[in-house]
Amino acid sequence: MKRKAMKSFLMIVLTTLAIALTGCSGDKEGGNSSQITIGIPQDLEDSLDPHKAVAAGTKEVLFNLFEGLVKPTSDGSLIPAVASAYEESEGGKIYTFTLRDGVKFHDGSLVTAEDVKFSIDKCADTNNGGPLVAAFSNIESVEIKDASTIVITLKEADTEFLAYMTTAIIPASNENPDTNPIGTGPYKFVSRSPQENFIIEKFDEYWGEPANIENVTFKICSNADSIVMDLEGGSIDMFARVTASQAAELSDQFEVLEGTMNLVQALYLNNAVEPFDDPKVRQALCYAVNPQEIMDIISDGKGTELGSSMFPTFGKYYMEELNDTYNQDFDKAKELLAEAGYPDGFTFTITVPSNYQPHIDTAQVLVEQFKNIGVTAEIQLIEWDSWLSDVYQNREYESTVVGVDASSLTGAALLQRFTSTAGNNFINYNNADYDAAFAKALASTDDAEKTKYYKECETILSTDAANVYIQDLPEFVALNKKYTGYEFYPLYVQDIAKLKLAE
Repeated sequence: MKRKAMKSFLMIVLTTLAIALTGCSGDKEGGNSSQITIGIPQDLEDSLDPHKAVAAGTKEVLFNLFEGLVKPTSDGSLIPAVASAYEESEGGKIYTFTLRDGVKFHDGSLVTAEDVKFSIDKCADTNNGGPLVAAFSNIESVEIKDASTIVITLKEADTEFLAYMTTAIIPASNENPDTNPIGTGPYKFVSRSPQENFIIEKFDEYWGEPANIENVTFKICSNADSIVMDLEGGSIDMFARVTASQAAELSDQFEVLEGTMNLVQALYLNNAVEPFDDPKVRQALCYAVNPQEIMDIISDGKGTELGSSMFPTFGKYYMEELNDTYNQDFDKAKELLAEAGYPDGFTFTITVPSNYQPHIDTAQVLVEQFKNIGVTAEIQLIEWDSWLSDVYQNREYESTVVGVDASSLTGAALLQRFTSTAGNNFINYNNADYDAAFAKALASTDDAEKTKYYKECETILSTDAANVYIQDLPEFVALNKKYTGYEFYPLYVQDIAKLKLAE
């Protein structure tokens, strides 16, 4: 009897253990118990309101929570999202959107035409300065034609305007979008622990193709030196944008996917402070730099050299020939410095966010290259939130190494920030010829003419040495082989809904 009782007890224990193990492993078919932890280099500190977020790292996470009337695909197309259809008329002056039936917000409420109008009007509002979306300053009216139709009329025709309709649609009823993000995307917000994590979960009532993985934790990994240890130790399953050296350290339990970051990495110069208010000084720094040497040292030669504020994803706008505007020439650099009144060089500070190893590595190479022309550069590492406030918002800096992304699939997304009145013109660039060329590009409805003026803008930025342009960085994504389905986009985003458990 005791033996039978013991046998029954063991059977119960083993059965319970089997159930527990099954629950931990997850249901690969339905994904009901699947989860993934993704490392990100900084907290989402600027705002959880998709209309106010400025940091690329914040926007790439919020991409999974929010959608616009249209949304981008991994091949660079724009497809209907909250809208089921759209129509462009009068050469790009009037845009009519038909709302998709039954789209729900994460709080369970249905998306209405009033929510759409509210979202667009909010981003076009100029009561607190410029509009949240610069292109929305061109909106003349947003009209609710009926319960499922929105008509947007522009002051001037803009054939690129559709790309800005990726702007997130949010509920008009949400009184706290900065801390309580509610969208229509495949994932919904669960919680945020400052400096620790940001947690989202699959939205079961999503109108489109559902996410594959149920629970997602974005873990803050601000110490770049510990990323490999975090991956190998299992505290994170994925990290986008590991360095080439970090990728080489990973074991065979990880797949390293290679793409491009879709960023303009440069030594960004504050054109309003000495000595960078002198174009000769800026040009001298450009002549001192060899982008290929930087790429050879920090990423085994991978990356794409850039000569202006445009990267190859924008094929018809990208100008490879601008890479030769300043080929390394130390003598020419010294000559320009002497003409500018700095025959013995000068000292300046490069402020770099401490959580982005590729930018730190780039700055270290720049320091050595500038020594060749008698210029001393000192690196100042600061926390990401300090970089956002001191450098980006308050513009209290001399120079910085970062990558600037495009907010939409338009040439204007990269070039508008350098117009003299742009709120995000953090380098304080001011050039009347540039402003005029950009205005002509915006006003043109002819694609060839628009392209010509965008290229004129790029050429001005390059020849005027607005910044020391370097590269579009390679992107190495470390993904545990337990998962598959990662897709690169032509924008700086992470589409987690495409990830799934490996077979």
